[in-house]
Amino acid sequence: MSRRSGILEFAVLGLLREAPMHGYELRKRLNTSLGIFRAFSYGTLYPCLKTLVANGWLIEEPGSAPEDALAASLAGRRAKIVYRLTAEGKEHFEELLSHTGPDSWEDEHFAARFAFFGQTEREVRMRVLEGRRSRLEERLEKMRASLARTRERLDDYTLELQRHGMESVEREVRWLNELIESERAGRDQRRTGPGAPEADRAPEGSADAQQDDTSGETGGLPRHGGSTRPDPSDDTAK
Repeated sequence: MSRRSGILEFAVLGLLREAPMHGYELRKRLNTSLGIFRAFSYGTLYPCLKTLVANGWLIEEPGSAPEDALAASLAGRRAKIVYRLTAEGKEHFEELLSHTGPDSWEDEHFAARFAFFGQTEREVRMRVLEGRRSRLEERLEKMRASLARTRERLDDYTLELQRHGMESVEREVRWLNELIESERAGRDQRRTGPGAPEADRAPEGSADAQQDDTSGETGGLPRHGGSTRPDPSDDTAK
C-alpha cells in the first residue's frame, strides 16, 4: 500500500466512524473538511472503498429511502450505496489512531491525523505533535544551512522564496509549541481537578482552579484570539 493510499483509507474510516455516507458525501467531506484530498477523484476513492469492504472494515448498504431506490431503478440508474463502518473497521481505525511513528509526522499524514485529533487519546496527540515539531525543527536547520551556503549565488526573487519557505516552517513550529503547551496545561489541570486525589488538587478559589477546563481526552486547543494556525499541508512548508 502506498503512503498516499494509506492516508486516504485512514481518512475514509475516520469520516465513516462519524456516520454512514455514500461515495458523493465522502468525496465532498474529503475535499471540504480535509483539504489535502482536493486532488482525489472518484477513480481513486472507489477502489479504496472496495478494498476496505473486502477487508471487512466497511459494508455496503442500499440508500435509506426506498422511493429513491425505486426511482433509480425505473430510470435505469444504480441506487446510491451507503458505506457503513463495521465493528472490525472501528477497531482497525482505533489501532491506526494509536500509531505515532514517523509517518504520522509527515506533511500530508500529519494533516489527516490532526483532523481526527478529537477522536485521539491525549498522550497520542502529544507524541504526534512533538514528533511533528522535531521533524520541522530538523527541516528548518537544513534550510538555514542551505541558505547560508547559497545565498550569495541566489537572485533576489529566489532568495525571497527561500525566506518565505523558512518563515512558513517557523510559523508552524510556533503553532505546534502553542498546541503542545496547551495539551500539557490540560493534562496538568486534569491531575489537579475535581477528580484528582485531594492532595493533588488546586486550592478551591485559586487561579488554577478557576481556569477553563481543556483537559478532556478529546480537547486541548489553545484558547486565544487573533492568530491563525498554518496549514500543515502548505507546500511552502515542505
